[in-house]
Parts: sequence; C-alpha cells; structure tokens
Amino acid sequence: MNIQPSQRVQQIKEYYFSTKLKEIAALRSRGIDIISLGIGGPDLPPPSGVITTMAEAVHDPSNHGYQPHVGVPQLREAFARWYGRWYGVEVDPLTEIQPLIGSKEGVTHISLAFLNPGDKVLIPDPGYPTYSSISRMAGAEVVTYDLTEDSGWQPDFDAIERLD
Repeated sequence: MNIQPSQRVQQIKEYYFSTKLKEIAALRSRGIDIISLGIGGPDLPPPSGVITTMAEAVHDPSNHGYQPHVGVPQLREAFARWYGRWYGVEVDPLTEIQPLIGSKEGVTHISLAFLNPGDKVLIPDPGYPTYSSISRMAGAEVVTYDLTEDSGWQPDFDAIERLD
C-alpha cells in the first residue's frame, strides 16, 4: 500500500526555519559557535518564583484537562486591557479575543476561513514564510510584492496597483 500526501501538502516546501535550523546544526557539529538571532527561544530559566508557582499549579487537580477553546476568561480580559493600554483600542474579551498557540495557528485559521482555491493573495517579500505556505495549502495563488530598505520596508502601493 502506497499512501500519498494530499496535493495541497505536496505544494508546500520545507519550512524556512526548519531548513535554517538544519544548517545551524551542521555548522555547530563542525565546532562553529553560532549566535542565533532567529526564532526566539529562552536561554535562561524563568525566575525561581515562576517555577515555584508553576509547580504548585501542576499539583492542583483543577488544572488538569483541556482549557476552553476560547481561552480562560482572565487571559482574554488581560489581553483586552493590554490592547487598551498600548494601542488605545477597546476590544470585547468575549467576542474579539482568541488566544492561540502561535502565529502559525492564527494565519492558518484566517486563511482557511477566507481563502478559496484560485483566490490570489498578496504576500510581502521578504515576509513570514507561513503566509505563502498556508495560502498554497488553501489552494490560493501567491502574488508577492517587494519590501525594500529604500522604502523603509513599507509596501509600495503604486507598484502593488500595477500587479495583476
């Protein structure tokens, strides 16, 4: 039996950061010291008070199980307050906040909710590789536009207007 991946998955290339991490591992295996300025990752343990609080939370039986799919109310309310404080934007924590496990999950949900096969999607270059891979997975056509240092990494809307 020969099980093949779906056509949508076959269109997706290896994740950019996965490729880079393999290159870094190969360099490190040759004894080359690499300082990563890429994907953020903790290089120090959390403060001891955080570790203690987390350990206490693990021992609390009420914390075992799945969280609500919309996140716990306290988290959504804290996000809403943060948006208000930093951006002066009022958002409803019950209907306008959706905690995610990461940006890829959000890009995936939005793309699958709004893209149909054959739709065209504008994606910046350079840009986050997930934008193009998820768009292709949704069956959309990727149309890139350039971001340049000369323009302060901002879109050239006149150039975008000239795109098909």
